[in-house]
Amino acid sequence: MKSSEAPIILTKDQLIELEKKEKNSVGRFIDFLIVLGPLFCCAAAISEYLILPNIRKNEYEYRYMLLLLIPAVIYTGYFLASLFYYRQGDRQRYWKQLHKAPLYSVIYLFLMILDWLTLKTGKLMYPFIPWVNDVINAIFADWPNLFKSSIFSLRLLLVGYVCGVIVGLLTGIICGYNKKVRYWVEPIIRIMGPIPPVTWLPLIMLLAKSPFGGSVFIISLGTWFSVTVASMTGISNVDRAYYDAARILGANRSQLIFQVAIRSAMPSILQGMTQGMSSACISLMVAEMMGVEAGLGWYINWVKGWAMYNRMFAAIVVLCIIFNAVTRAMDAFKKRTLRWQSGGEV
Repeated sequence: MKSSEAPIILTKDQLIELEKKEKNSVGRFIDFLIVLGPLFCCAAAISEYLILPNIRKNEYEYRYMLLLLIPAVIYTGYFLASLFYYRQGDRQRYWKQLHKAPLYSVIYLFLMILDWLTLKTGKLMYPFIPWVNDVINAIFADWPNLFKSSIFSLRLLLVGYVCGVIVGLLTGIICGYNKKVRYWVEPIIRIMGPIPPVTWLPLIMLLAKSPFGGSVFIISLGTWFSVTVASMTGISNVDRAYYDAARILGANRSQLIFQVAIRSAMPSILQGMTQGMSSACISLMVAEMMGVEAGLGWYINWVKGWAMYNRMFAAIVVLCIIFNAVTRAMDAFKKRTLRWQSGGEV
């Protein structure tokens, strides 16, 4: 006989709470040491930096010290706040910090070992691999050019990405909703899609009226393929029952497309947009290194030609920061758009 009681629905936080096993005093002490690990590793990195002698001239030594100390201070503040909430019964912050602490510890250890291999012993050949503080000094020394190159790269990336997303959405939605259009367009997508966009770079640069326009096309091409395939697949997989229910309620053709098809396929569409951003970032670097006369890719090639490897690594660091920020923005947009999926319950 089946039970008539309603199923118990738990939130994600409640599930995490149930999955946590109560530890004894030794286990809790070990967890406490793990959480403090990044601070110990930070102290070790600072000690290595200050105590061991340098084999090369190291200007503005305090900049690397700030790089080590500022994250440690922020981490300490979050740690104290997590302890406060832990005593109040909210253990989520503490567990999150416990989960991330080993990663932060490894980052500090990596910086310490890198500093020892470059500035302290020279085992990694200079100037091909500079020490961290030398890269930081290069960022401060040439920040105007780095800033201008970053603005140009962001403009090129966003223009190419937005164009690729718009065309990709139109192509994917039409092909996913209309089988006749899909019959003619899908073979073109299947043939051109697997070809890396950078393969077309020599031809595009020859035919394009300007290097900027050719670079925009290269970036758009990779984005277009990812968004098109994801949109077409998502809309094709929408349950027909949704369309039937919408028609019964009096929905017209445009409402079926925008209110039913696109909304139901939104997770797949956003996944394609995320993949398109990855493709756009790769295409951006190749396009700038081979075509345009500005941007971080061009800057990296330029300083490498002058053997200024510290500035080359500085540009790479800036590039990683920009790409990471763009990726986080995409993830935040995706999470906010799809917040109805979790709804606070699982």
